[in-house]
This record gives sequence, structure tokens and C-alpha cells, in this order.
Amino acid sequence: MRIVLQRVSNASVTVDDKIVGKIDRGFLVLLGIVPEDTIEDIQWLSNKCMNMRIFSDEAGKMNNSIVDIGGSFLVVSQFTLHASTKKGNRPSFIKAARPDYAIPMYEQFCDTLENNSGLSVERGIFGADMKVALLNDGPVTIIVDSKDRS
Repeated sequence: MRIVLQRVSNASVTVDDKIVGKIDRGFLVLLGIVPEDTIEDIQWLSNKCMNMRIFSDEAGKMNNSIVDIGGSFLVVSQFTLHASTKKGNRPSFIKAARPDYAIPMYEQFCDTLENNSGLSVERGIFGADMKVALLNDGPVTIIVDSKDRS
């Protein structure tokens, strides 16, 4: 399971000209799932999201977590995070989990994040043609992969 975590001043997801998810200060989380991902990956990554200290404190240092600042999450499924670009110029997405596995894992990730953090978790629509708008704060963008824990 892989995420791109972006600290945002605001973000939204639009599907068919309708906003389906919107947050102010917090994290836009792009989430990629592979068939090998487990509930343990969900727990580990959601914990990282909740506790990553990349929000400024009173001294302007990145010492606060999203929980500390009372922010929100916007989680968007992103199968392209597992693109293979080894051969040619057309990426292969064969590593990405199929929807029958990925959708329940995506929902479980969002639910775990919401239940454990106590914060609002807005969502995109899995598999939809989504338009994501964001105002990246910093910018601060962190890539975290649950398979790279060491």
C-alpha cells in the first residue's frame, strides 16, 4: 500500500461536475493498493497519516500532526501509484489491485483513519473520473509505502 501525502490549505474532488469531497486544512491522501496489501498495511499507514508531524507549531517548526491541528483528510484512490515504467513509455498498471479487492481495502483504510483519528475523512469515488483540486501548503508532499518500513 502506497500513499502520496500532501499537506493542503484546501482540496476537493469533483465527479461529473459535482463536488463529492472537500476539506480545508489537512491532508490530501492519494492511495494505491496492491493485492499483497493487508489489514496490517492499513493500520500502519493510517497510523503514519495521523502521526506524521509536518504541520507547523508556534515557532514555525514542523512539529504538529494533523490530529494536533484538528485538520481533515481527503482520501482518493490512485491505482497509478503502482505503475511500472521499466519497459517502454507506456506505464503498466498490472501491479495495482483489481477493484474487487481494492474497493474494500480503500473503504477499510478510510474507516480506520476516521475511527482512529477522530477527524473527518472525505472521500473520492473509487474508479470514477475524478478531478482533484488542491492548494498545496508549503508545498509539503511525502511518499510513504507500507512495504518500506525499515
